[in-house]
Amino acid sequence: MRLYSLSVLYKGDAKAVLLKAAYDVSSFSFFQRSSVQEFMTFTSQLIVERSSKGSRASVKEQEYLCHVYVRNDSLAGVVIADSEYPSRVAFTLLEKVLDEFSKQVDRIDWPVGSPDTIQFAGLDGHLSRYQNPREADPMTKVQAELDETKIILARKQNSCCAIM
Repeated sequence: MRLYSLSVLYKGDAKAVLLKAAYDVSSFSFFQRSSVQEFMTFTSQLIVERSSKGSRASVKEQEYLCHVYVRNDSLAGVVIADSEYPSRVAFTLLEKVLDEFSKQVDRIDWPVGSPDTIQFAGLDGHLSRYQNPREADPMTKVQAELDETKIILARKQNSCCAIM
């Protein structure tokens, strides 16, 4: 499971404006990294432009899954992950990031902002923290612990039956 990109955008009338983004392209070769990052930026903008306000969606693009959340106030977030990454965790991350962004960045800066002018430092930390959804998301952690308990109980039950 891997997160590659976390972006905050503004959905304007004509196009989506990238406000801030964080990328993890370390799994790609050095020569591919800039083109992969451009692809992720372009895809994020395109998905936001094609999404309606107040919507959430997951879109498959090649081997990636793009999760988009466009709020009613035109603030949007996109997570690009591999297909194994849990969508519930991706949407939890998007909601958290957009809430933090809207509290820290003045709303009048959204339509005219750019990654160079917007001051919001939280994306890199969220991208690295959520690489492991089990550690970042309490529900995923509880579900994993339940799954492990089921396996242990099944093994014990099988070993008890084998003794008899």
